[in-house]
Amino acid sequence: MKSVILVLAAGCLSVASAAAPPVTAPSPEQVAPGVTLLRGAMPPMRGPDGNTVVFDAPQGLIVVDTGRHDWHSDAILAFAASRNRPVAAIVNTHWHLDHASGNGRIKSAHPGARLYTTAAVDRALAEGGFLVRNLAVQRPRLEDPAVSAAEKAEIAIFVQTMTERNGLRPDVPVTSSGRLKLAGRKLELRVTDRAVTDADLWIYDRKTGIAVIGDLVTLPAPFFETACPDQWRAALDEVWSVPFKSAIPGHGEPMNRAQFDAYRAAFNAFVDCVAGDAAPAQCAGGWQAGVAPLLGDERMRRMALDYAEYYVGMLRANGGKSADCLAR
Repeated sequence: MKSVILVLAAGCLSVASAAAPPVTAPSPEQVAPGVTLLRGAMPPMRGPDGNTVVFDAPQGLIVVDTGRHDWHSDAILAFAASRNRPVAAIVNTHWHLDHASGNGRIKSAHPGARLYTTAAVDRALAEGGFLVRNLAVQRPRLEDPAVSAAEKAEIAIFVQTMTERNGLRPDVPVTSSGRLKLAGRKLELRVTDRAVTDADLWIYDRKTGIAVIGDLVTLPAPFFETACPDQWRAALDEVWSVPFKSAIPGHGEPMNRAQFDAYRAAFNAFVDCVAGDAAPAQCAGGWQAGVAPLLGDERMRRMALDYAEYYVGMLRANGGKSADCLAR
């Protein structure tokens, strides 16, 4: 299996030479009064788009995560136009490009929008950082005749995002947890310590009971490329301690509390399995069984096994964490 680092951050996939099928832009779904979901997707032969959540606020719209592809950011812009409201603020839960590549397009259409996120992206953009390393690998592949047109299209998105990389950096760095008024609406912004990346954001809205948790929860599997699994466990425990009614993950369906707790239990069991000496297939099978009610169709079930088995090897090769995890 080709490293899914490229799927998550660079936007590249190991794909067949056939053209990628067309993708339907997501339609807005109200998940609570004043809270709208634009679902991300993992279409065949494409990189994923993360879920986007939009909060209504007195001064405009708050857009949480902007996806990777034009069709996803187009859906965000179309929603704002349909409401005749500006995008007043953007929040990136983390810097993985399936959640942040759309920043530039949204800000071009709504130049008053301010980006709120952590400064964790700075290390990824520094010399030798995750995104810069991947750029050096992927840029030459645009000229490789052996690379399919579909894969080149995904690489081109990555290269374009990196050309405009300052759009990934916060206008307003969020350095600690607390209540913050964005565009006139109070939200709780929680900052993790070395979970999915060096520092991620998740949001709790007391008014609606909605928690927007980014890639702290992803299906069909957790994405460990830049992660510290032990600290990730602690972040999931913190989410659980908040009295949310519905948690919206970075990838996958909104979850009630029981579904979130099932995911948390499966995550802990998987990390424990990785720390032991069980065969990778056994750890992967345990993961798939633990989240089976959350997976949906057969394609997602197969992906859950494939991703999980890959991550067993990746994590064990780096002492139980990603190579980019700073935790000792």
